Amino acid sequence: MSREQIRQVIIEILERIAPDEDLSDLDDSVSFREQMELDSMDFLDIVMELRKQYRVQIPEEDYPQLASMNSTVDYLEPKLADVQPA
Repeated sequence: MSREQIRQVIIEILERIAPDEDLSDLDDSVSFREQMELDSMDFLDIVMELRKQYRVQIPEEDYPQLASMNSTVDYLEPKLADVQPA
C-alpha cells in the first residue's frame, strides 16, 4: 500500500468510529486527540480495525506512534508495504 492508500484506510476507520467528526480539514501533523473528540476506547478501535482488516499487530508500547496521521502512516508504511488495498 502506498502512503496515500494507508491514509485513506485511516480516514475510513475514523469515519466509522467518529461519524460526527468533520475530517475534511484534518491536519496530518497534529495529533488526532487535539483535533477530534477521541477517547481511549476510540483509539483502541482504530488499532482493532487495523488488526482485523490487515492483520497488523501493534504492540501497546507502539501506540504513541499512532498519535497523528503522519506518524501513523510512517509507522504502518513498512508493515503494509506488501498488502493490497481492500
